[in-house]
Amino acid sequence: MFSKLMGHASAVPSASGLEALKRTLAEADAVVVGAGAGLSASAGLTYGGERFEKYFGDFREKYGIQDMYAGGFYPFETLEEYWAWWSRHIYWNRYVEAPQPVYRELLELVRDRDYFVLTTNVDHQFQRAGFEKKRLFYTQGDYGLWQCSGPCHDRTYDNEEPVREMVARQRDMRIPTELVPRCPVCGRPMTMNLRVDNSFVEDEGWHRAQDRYHDFLRRHKNLAVVFLELGVGGNTPVIIKYPFWRMTCENRRATYVCVNQEAAYVPREIAGQSICIRSDIGAAIRAVLPETAGEGEES
Repeated sequence: MFSKLMGHASAVPSASGLEALKRTLAEADAVVVGAGAGLSASAGLTYGGERFEKYFGDFREKYGIQDMYAGGFYPFETLEEYWAWWSRHIYWNRYVEAPQPVYRELLELVRDRDYFVLTTNVDHQFQRAGFEKKRLFYTQGDYGLWQCSGPCHDRTYDNEEPVREMVARQRDMRIPTELVPRCPVCGRPMTMNLRVDNSFVEDEGWHRAQDRYHDFLRRHKNLAVVFLELGVGGNTPVIIKYPFWRMTCENRRATYVCVNQEAAYVPREIAGQSICIRSDIGAAIRAVLPETAGEGEES
């Protein structure tokens, strides 16, 4: 549908780009936020480096795991080891506050607007920051949910209490055998409710959120909509990036905004309806908030 991609971004959050974003948001009938991993990275929920070493240095030393992402695919020999890793991974990426207030600042940016959030992030930071649950669609799952590894049924289970117990009681990168979670229906081991293959459970809550998202898009189809893409990479562009491009192309009143520290670009077909800012997401958000307008802007 789209021709060759064109670069359309400045190396810093330029004054012109930020002013265009502020003006566009002020005139918008609605804002659809599309959030990827770059947003959580900007908030300090990084998967490597110092943070990984602090919480998973023992796993690196024993298993040679180099970052949290790789650890999620490591072939642990026992369920006790597997859940020692995953309970710690869940805890530090789901049940703690993000180091930087980027999500709260984003909420301040959209709080008084008609907004909806589509995200591939699974760390629950939108709700922790105060976003309304009915305005959120987590397409790829939630670190806070388990499902049957079969799966034998389409239901998910909250895991906060058992995860906290696993973290507290694990020793030498193993949890006690009695803490290994098993499906209450068939007895198989539980697993994460994350979309990694075709066994991902889309439960009733997932479908209700999907319906609310589609209804939001339908109600705003021909209005002045800002598709605000934040930190979306190239791993799953069919979920956020490509649909945002398509909906912008189909609605001449829409504006596509891409904020990405590494890759901010658009197809030629919507270049005239787009604002691209190559910047740290948190810095860009703070620059367009009313109380910080003008701070950190460079031409």
